[in-house]
Amino acid sequence: MDIDFLSNHPDKINEVSEMIFKEFVVKTGSGLKYEDVVKHFSNTKDNALPITLVALENGVCLGTVSIFENDLKIRDMYKPWLASLYTKPEYRGRGVGQHLVTKTVDVVKELGFNELYLRTEDETEYYRNRGWTYLETVSDDKYEKIDVLKIKCI
Repeated sequence: MDIDFLSNHPDKINEVSEMIFKEFVVKTGSGLKYEDVVKHFSNTKDNALPITLVALENGVCLGTVSIFENDLKIRDMYKPWLASLYTKPEYRGRGVGQHLVTKTVDVVKELGFNELYLRTEDETEYYRNRGWTYLETVSDDKYEKIDVLKIKCI
């Protein structure tokens, strides 16, 4: 399995866009259009935010993760954020997500950040069991319970 920047694999932009649109846009009712998601992923970079990584095996995309400057408007003092971690169902249980997270931490460190944040509505224990520190629980106009966690990038 290889973890690489989506910007190095433009042929995977539509596939990543479709995964994220179905999992994070449609399910949350955010109102973004599919075309907006494609445009976003068409503009990710490898040395400045936003960054998107893909897990690849023999040319097949197994999953993806992004690094955003902010993923929770009510907590704009925290940056950057791990966002949109997704592994295709048929590849779950193989460590794809953990490989994506590990590479994300490495990239964030290379960019000069000491910490990385994430938000989750229902996977707090998954991250805590992998070294993330719980910071707080907040709510916004969509969710009553959002846990915010961080990890040191050292």
